[in-house]
Amino acid sequence: MVEQLEETRQPSRQQAAGGQTQARATPLSDIAMGDDARIPVPIAEFSRVLGGGLVPGSLVLLGGEPGIGKSTLVLEMSALMARAQGDVLYVSGEESARQIKLRADRLGLEAPGLYLLTETDLDQVLQQITALEPALVVIDSIQTMRAAELTSSPGLVSQVRECAIRMQDLAKRAGVSILLIGHVTKDGHIAGPRALEHIVDVVLMLEGDPFGQYRLLRGVKNRFGATSEVGVFEMRGNGLAPVENPSAVFLEERVINAPGSAIAITMEGSRPLLVELQALTSPSAFGNPRRTPNGIDINRLLLISAVLSKRIGLKLWEQDVFVNVIGGLRISEPASDLALALAIASSYFDRALPADVAIVGEVGLSGEVRRVGQLAARLNEARKIGFKRALVPRLPRRGGDMMPAGIELIEATSLAEAIRAVLPPE
Repeated sequence: MVEQLEETRQPSRQQAAGGQTQARATPLSDIAMGDDARIPVPIAEFSRVLGGGLVPGSLVLLGGEPGIGKSTLVLEMSALMARAQGDVLYVSGEESARQIKLRADRLGLEAPGLYLLTETDLDQVLQQITALEPALVVIDSIQTMRAAELTSSPGLVSQVRECAIRMQDLAKRAGVSILLIGHVTKDGHIAGPRALEHIVDVVLMLEGDPFGQYRLLRGVKNRFGATSEVGVFEMRGNGLAPVENPSAVFLEERVINAPGSAIAITMEGSRPLLVELQALTSPSAFGNPRRTPNGIDINRLLLISAVLSKRIGLKLWEQDVFVNVIGGLRISEPASDLALALAIASSYFDRALPADVAIVGEVGLSGEVRRVGQLAARLNEARKIGFKRALVPRLPRRGGDMMPAGIELIEATSLAEAIRAVLPPE
């Protein structure tokens, strides 16, 4: 007696839809587009990250650490979508219907078109989706779904991949948008196979300090829009509330004329943000001084510290340097180099930077200040917040974007020139 496993061949997308068994190529010009290219999302910050709304037939993956607010945000969006767009199916494999109802009551959500399904069997979920034909389907979470034909446990690589592929096939065939919630590992990556991020159309990450009140919804991948877009939310007692003016929120607790504080103009996707960078230098009690960043890549901090020591002459080799980005943000673009260097220099000299100056610029290894992109949009955001001056790289004398009026520009070609402009010797 020899055991032999028989595999049933999955039908193709056209066969499952009742079409011809042989696929045919279609000219691009013959493909008709409907009037509703995107489904509007009632939450503006969520819609911004998606690129303007949900695309029918898209598969969206939302990841985040436990307790960061994924289920809360998605439940709010589902209730609002059910009011505006029609039926929404919320599938939960982790909570009971009573638990979801209790959270909805706490958030003050009422939506007759929001349907709840507590099921982990994939075939049952797909049958409910086909029968209900909702405008949006939420799967909370993809790691709890189980395909009956596979013997492995839910959450393993084979189960997660098979469930995602079958949901993708249904989404493309029926034109329904499906939002998957995914767990993350200790390293902050979405759990399961890396192929899961290649299967879906959009990958979103909900970030933030679990002890803080702000959450950032960041677009990591988007086949229908720009990546690296960011939506800002505030955690309140009644759920996650969108923050319309995040720059003003991040600066509202700023201490004026404090040494080591600098205002950087950074870009998150297409949105300019003004954030406060704080630096602290103190004499090191050990042979190897420490470099401790929070919200800044440590390699960037080491680079800026080396440039300040070599080109400016600051004795940072005997100083511990601590850097913090206020608001739980994480800055990765080089345009914040100049603000970081000036914050460290301000703490080193124990002299405050001017309170009405916003700073933008990239710092090179030779100590030069390099130009950055979208400078006009950055300066316009600083002007709206109330800043009167901006320290920027040297502008080209011909061409380039028109700079906004109402803000004075302080141009610098080197880091030493920038320090002399805003931190003159006493």
